[in-house]
Amino acid sequence: ALNGFVLVVTSEGLIFYSSHTIQDYLGFHQVDVMHQSVFELIHTEDQQEFRRNLHWALSPPRAPEGEPSAEGGKSLGSSAVAYKPDQLPPENSSFLERSFVCRFRCLLDHSSGFLALNLQGRLKFLHGQNRRSEDGSALPPQLALFAISTPLQPPSILQIRTKNMIFRTKHKLDFTPVACDAKGKIVLGYTEAELRVCGTGYQFVHAADMLYCAENHVRMMKTGESGLTVFRLLTKENRWKWVQANARLVCKNGKPEYIIVTQRPLVDEEGGEHLRKRSMHLPFTFATGEALLYKSAYPLPGFPDPFQSKGKASKSKKTFHSHRGRSQKDGVDPSSLLGAVMQQDKAVY
Repeated sequence: ALNGFVLVVTSEGLIFYSSHTIQDYLGFHQVDVMHQSVFELIHTEDQQEFRRNLHWALSPPRAPEGEPSAEGGKSLGSSAVAYKPDQLPPENSSFLERSFVCRFRCLLDHSSGFLALNLQGRLKFLHGQNRRSEDGSALPPQLALFAISTPLQPPSILQIRTKNMIFRTKHKLDFTPVACDAKGKIVLGYTEAELRVCGTGYQFVHAADMLYCAENHVRMMKTGESGLTVFRLLTKENRWKWVQANARLVCKNGKPEYIIVTQRPLVDEEGGEHLRKRSMHLPFTFATGEALLYKSAYPLPGFPDPFQSKGKASKSKKTFHSHRGRSQKDGVDPSSLLGAVMQQDKAVY
């Protein structure tokens, strides 16, 4: 319900807790940031201000000479001092209240990559840490920052409306849909069974967006994250819905296992603006070998160059209801991008 998210940061600068709504504002998943250094998320120019506000007296000790400081995303480490409760002001003291502004890394912001947040809260004792000093004795609870982080710029009505419809989908590594949450079923109109019925999931993507999505798919397989991807999805009513998505690779035992995609619906005007900004060159060539991921025999007998009309060649293609048999006969892998285009009904364009 908040226009923001809850953040609890220890005196060393580790994120002890973040509410899951951090994903709606910064694009990072809750589990990605918990128990990580908060300084990895903060603009380098604002790290000292954040460190100052973590200290009860607003004057954190400097790291000893030769020791790495918290700059550059490291936690405070040895420069953090453990205090006894009787050395600190009482917990209800107004001296421990905090209100300051910091720029945080934001995967959803494609202009600067940072979002200015106002952090409002107070330093409170964080219990249950069970930390020990170097001699093995138990340390008393230390002060941690408990704050609500809200964007400096108030959200527009449009942002509030679309934020409430953020949905998540789960996919196999080739992008075949496996699961969709309740909001996704409302936005797209499909049941999970309908999403899983056939194909890699690219058959739900607009032909003009397929190569763009495939490029970010390849990037995600290499780096673990797709980055911001804006494209059109086909709804059950045969309409195109613009979404802004961020996909990330989930690994198990060090091996990629599946893909989780967080998607935010956009209005057509926003989607059109992204389309104008998008570069028109092909994101990868058939010479690189990356295109072989999609196993398309090229050129294809009996088919025009599928990209000669900026990806919209599907308008002129016939509808293939028995696409699997026909595709294999013509040498088109049904799981390739061209196979996905051929599965679509030309009426949707």
